[in-house]
Amino acid sequence: EVQLQASGGGSVRTGGSLRLSCATSGFSFDDYVVGWFRQVPGKEREAISCVYKSDGRAFYVDTVKDRFTVSRDDAKNMLYLAMNNLKSEDTAVYFCAKDRGGDSGYDYWGQGTQVTVSS
Repeated sequence: EVQLQASGGGSVRTGGSLRLSCATSGFSFDDYVVGWFRQVPGKEREAISCVYKSDGRAFYVDTVKDRFTVSRDDAKNMLYLAMNNLKSEDTAVYFCAKDRGGDSGYDYWGQGTQVTVSS
């Protein structure tokens, strides 16, 4: 059974930092692209970052580029998201997800972790 579990969320002040972790199991982690999404109530889930399996290339949506860093540890089946210089607009529930393979979209999401940024 594929499982992903995000953790590490919390409440921080504007400009603060958090590091999210995603523990995975039930699939060959190093064979898949994995990524991070976030969702605000009333809005669609937004893809914000992913990291490729082969060479570790990372993608970031413009709103988090230069502030967030995604990384993966294939030996531990873990995905991470380091978030710096947090802004109020980063407040959301953050989810980690597994790609289907072949850049055909994501098929599994974990339970999210809440990030709240306040001034």
